[in-house]
Amino acid sequence: MTHRTSRRGRGLVATALGTGVLITGVAAAAPASAATPTVTCTSSKAALATKLKKDITAALANRKGTVAVGLYDRTTNTTCTLRASTAYDSASVVKVTVLGALLWDAQKTNRALTSREKTLATAMITKSDNASTSTLWKQLGMTKIKGFLTAAKMTQTKPGANNYWGLTQITVTDEQKLLKLITAKNTVLTDASRTYIRTLMAKVVSTQRWGTPYGRPAGVSWHVKNGWLSRATHGWRVHSVGTFKSTAHDYTITVLTHGNSTMDYGITTIQTVSKAIHKDLATS
Repeated sequence: MTHRTSRRGRGLVATALGTGVLITGVAAAAPASAATPTVTCTSSKAALATKLKKDITAALANRKGTVAVGLYDRTTNTTCTLRASTAYDSASVVKVTVLGALLWDAQKTNRALTSREKTLATAMITKSDNASTSTLWKQLGMTKIKGFLTAAKMTQTKPGANNYWGLTQITVTDEQKLLKLITAKNTVLTDASRTYIRTLMAKVVSTQRWGTPYGRPAGVSWHVKNGWLSRATHGWRVHSVGTFKSTAHDYTITVLTHGNSTMDYGITTIQTVSKAIHKDLATS
């Protein structure tokens, strides 16, 4: 989604792929089951788990739409989930996966990204540029994209067909796996690759810094990627993934939503949840 100056003007369709048309004829992700799932939290600090469960639940109490939430804090071994395996159209959140796949593939031959690839990657992440994403998606091809997903153990992620990367199916479980990969040493992404991804996510243009960073206390570093897309079914999909670090905590947050009446409504839902999480961690 290309940068626009106002929030309401940022609704460029993630799957336009340079064509400027809204894709409405492709089957959407299945809605959540009728029974409303409950927030589940575990932590080395029992009181923190209890508080997070209560406050995330309260933050969503009066919000419409279908919301999935993931939180992981390394410092306190805290995990919270809601609808962790529910599938959503990715919109531009998938762009972090595309960058991960690009770097993972380059690592295999121990090569640096070309200046062209760096230009495309920077536009893709910092401005959410669709054309750049389409170019990299096509360059990689399905074999390499699926190869990265396998290496990352992102087994619930299904790449969008026919180059419709914005219709990739994602879940909280897999997005949290990806965020863990870019925030701690692992065998999938090198330290240099992880640093590169975080550097771009920290340079997202100011009008796209909404979502999971909302309500973070002073002194907490952030890296974010958001996605937004309107379709004929399930209304607006609005998503935000972010990583955060302070002297006391090292955590990742994923909030995926659909069934929103407007983009702004989805943003407010994400920010209400995120604010509660940041507050609870800061005071734990």
